[in-house]
Amino acid sequence: MKKEELFLNIISNTLKNSEFLGDDCAYLPEFNLVVSSDALVEDVHFNLKTISPYQLGKKALLVNISDILASGAKPEYLTITLSGSLDENFIKDFYKGADEICALYDLKIIGGDLTGGDKINISITIFGNTKGRNISSRKNAKPGFAVLLAGYHGSSAKGFKILNGIEDCSANKEYFIKSHLEPTLYPKISEIISQNCKNYAMMDTSDGLFDALKKISEASSVGFNIEFNKILKKTDDFNNVLFGGEDYGLFICIGDEDYQRILPLLDTKNITKIGIVTKDKILIDGKEITEDLSYEHF
Repeated sequence: MKKEELFLNIISNTLKNSEFLGDDCAYLPEFNLVVSSDALVEDVHFNLKTISPYQLGKKALLVNISDILASGAKPEYLTITLSGSLDENFIKDFYKGADEICALYDLKIIGGDLTGGDKINISITIFGNTKGRNISSRKNAKPGFAVLLAGYHGSSAKGFKILNGIEDCSANKEYFIKSHLEPTLYPKISEIISQNCKNYAMMDTSDGLFDALKKISEASSVGFNIEFNKILKKTDDFNNVLFGGEDYGLFICIGDEDYQRILPLLDTKNITKIGIVTKDKILIDGKEITEDLSYEHF
């Protein structure tokens, strides 16, 4: 068990009321609201030698917006807390990037905090509106459901390796680097799913495609039969595609009738059916995956 999973289990077992824990967002139906908090830590999630403050401002917001989209809600407000060795140029460039994303997603920054420290830490709390939308739960997947995947997988991991000199690449180099620094999100797909499907499971692939498979498998007590060649990708590196992380696609499990009904509404350039939900075991091309190489936050 990874440290993050261990710590989350300890928190859940320690709290007298942990009913809102489990998914990436807490759903508060009485307020038509979902809430998510996330942190980015220097030298754990980013390195200022490979990402500028401007790019960091954009990415910090995108990774949080992704959680709201994965719940099925519409992102609307957020707070930003920055700590660390900050200066005027960092603040200006970071918020310039953040402001561009706010304009793109019709978001408003409503507060936050600033404080000193040794390394830069970014903590964001984001709020999403659930009116007119059905909210996802990882517990909703059922055998026979169609498995859809939005986004191209393996690209961000490849971009990370190029930026850090781990891998050399001449073809599509700029594409892979941009995939890592400025991930593409899928708000329209999230909207279509949440407005047209009642009982569905959806989460983002921020910690890797296999991470999404595993978490929904555990929450819903189901398995998956996935076809690797159906996954949208610009690289065939199996480990990058399955475990690489930071692609911020959407992993979706919906009933077959829902799938057939929404298919005409979907942009099939960015989403495809990659398999079905089964009763047990996670199978990729018929082979069981037992080792989890997904991203570790600790």
